[in-house]
Amino acid sequence: MAYDLDQFIADCRATLKRDPGPAGRETVRLSLERLLANKEFIDAYCGDDQPRGLKLLYEDKDLGFQVLAHINDKARVSPPHDHGASWAIYGQATKYTDMIEWEREDDGVDPAHAKLKPAKKYRLTPGHAGIYQDGKIHSIDYPDYARFVRITGTNLDAIERVRFDLNTGEIHQMTPQQAT
Repeated sequence: MAYDLDQFIADCRATLKRDPGPAGRETVRLSLERLLANKEFIDAYCGDDQPRGLKLLYEDKDLGFQVLAHINDKARVSPPHDHGASWAIYGQATKYTDMIEWEREDDGVDPAHAKLKPAKKYRLTPGHAGIYQDGKIHSIDYPDYARFVRITGTNLDAIERVRFDLNTGEIHQMTPQQAT
């Protein structure tokens, strides 16, 4: 029997109860790659017949983590942003997502402005997952009809997060999550 969403959730719960830190999150990342290898899961939650947008697949009431499916219709390039005090794991279901991790070149003292530079660039392809630890600045770029599953340490709409304007250096509070 193929590894399914229920098994994945059970493994996430057990792993994050035992180790909620970076090592536990890496185990969750590997489990997500195992889940993404299940074609039935991809068809059921990320297939062409699924409604477009952001779909909450699971939220853990005790540990706070969420499992979300991003069913995108249109290509998008996000501005650099963080997930505040949360972490996130992106797992590619279809197409690809180009990821850029950013670092600040300034001293971080000005809460309204920042100067960023790319630190790492890579492409997530189907079946692969990448992790951003707490507060890591990143951006994503995906084509039409890209689909991915994202695990977050908490409901991101309930915490402060910021996005960065590369042209002006301005830092802005983020709006609620969405998928195109």
